[in-house]
Amino acid sequence: MPTTLRINGKAVSVNAEADTPLLWVLRGELHMNGTKFGCGMALCGACTVHLNGEPTRACITPLSAVGDGDVTTIEGLAGPQAEALRNAWTTLDVAQCGYCQSGQLMSACALLTKTARPTDADIDAAMSGNACRCGTYPRIRAAIHQAAGKG
Repeated sequence: MPTTLRINGKAVSVNAEADTPLLWVLRGELHMNGTKFGCGMALCGACTVHLNGEPTRACITPLSAVGDGDVTTIEGLAGPQAEALRNAWTTLDVAQCGYCQSGQLMSACALLTKTARPTDADIDAAMSGNACRCGTYPRIRAAIHQAAGKG
């Protein structure tokens, strides 16, 4: 049965069951591969998207939970915080393998949207659900501070 979702500001129709994880719809139905599959249990953060502005793990979010909400993926992430983060990520060479970076950026952008000048504790709390196997956590924190105008 077709379901209409609002993704990155556009209405899209998908053919998927209500219990299908949003991640599978994004990647399989819509071919939006920026949102990554990591663990499938909401533990690593690679699949982070924004649902109504809140960081949300797409791997465990069924379509039925999306409803008429607004989904933003890494492909649609925009605005001053997003641009500042992308610039800081590049300037500080944050990414190593890069696999987790879309989820990292989604979480970081949600943080800066709510907290313009985050402390280290704010950053640690907001980013705690995002794993980086390469261990670039110090560069991620520095990039968030730089994007916030503190670095």
